[in-house]
Amino acid sequence: MPTLRRRKAKAGIPFPKSLRRPKAAQLDEAGQVVARRRSRGIYLLPNAFTTAALFCGFYAIVMAMNLKFDYASIAIFVAMVLDSLDGRVARMTNTQSEFGAQYDSLSDMVSFGAAPALVVYEWSLRGMGKLGWLAAFVYCAGGALRLARFNTNIAVVDKRYFQGLPSPAAAALVAGFVWLMDDLRFAGTDLSWYGWVITLYAGITMVTNVPFYSFKDVNFRKPVPFIAALLVVVALVLISSDPSKVLFGLFVLYGLSGYGVYIWRRLKGKPVSIVQTKDEHGDAPH
Repeated sequence: MPTLRRRKAKAGIPFPKSLRRPKAAQLDEAGQVVARRRSRGIYLLPNAFTTAALFCGFYAIVMAMNLKFDYASIAIFVAMVLDSLDGRVARMTNTQSEFGAQYDSLSDMVSFGAAPALVVYEWSLRGMGKLGWLAAFVYCAGGALRLARFNTNIAVVDKRYFQGLPSPAAAALVAGFVWLMDDLRFAGTDLSWYGWVITLYAGITMVTNVPFYSFKDVNFRKPVPFIAALLVVVALVLISSDPSKVLFGLFVLYGLSGYGVYIWRRLKGKPVSIVQTKDEHGDAPH
């Protein structure tokens, strides 16, 4: 019996779609065709940094419950470094995803929202009763509102400035104060009101409309003068010489810089409201 030869398409001329053999379809028990679902994987490398930052936030909570406030504060600063790396790694490797963005926000809420609030509460605010836990809650709620507003306004705000104090900087302000005072052997109960003021300041400033410089317009790929490399070395030496004092001092300056920018804009005739009363498109809020 002669074998049937399959007709081949001419070179460069594909078969019409109607004549092509359909791919094998998956059928259910009733014999109906089941639509194939696209496999939705996640990128390992950037999400590994996010997971490490989340671990540091959880570790800070555990250390605060064990009254090891220096370890808890250092863990929050390590989470800051890891949080700054996951986005850069995703952009460098072209592995951005909606899952990564949402996972990063949830990690930030733990590391820079819940963890600093619990650390400062266990360190100094517990003895203040209702005033203490209310201040910690204001900070925690401010962190959640700050992250939610950042996610919804990311496409419409000026990328050169953050709208309100960034949550990692607010966490560094609170955790840096705890780390510095613990390093100087001060008891948290003796500095309750100082911790209360700093916690409220950080929590409220996160939800204000005060502009804080974001450093996103700095291009690290461009060549810089030789003095820049020397300044980096000096900065590393200063931080390593006394990390708690230097880091807390730097974030105090950054935490006040937004109000300096606000005053400068007001003097220049550029209206900037401290509390946002309209959305970014100029419509009244609902």
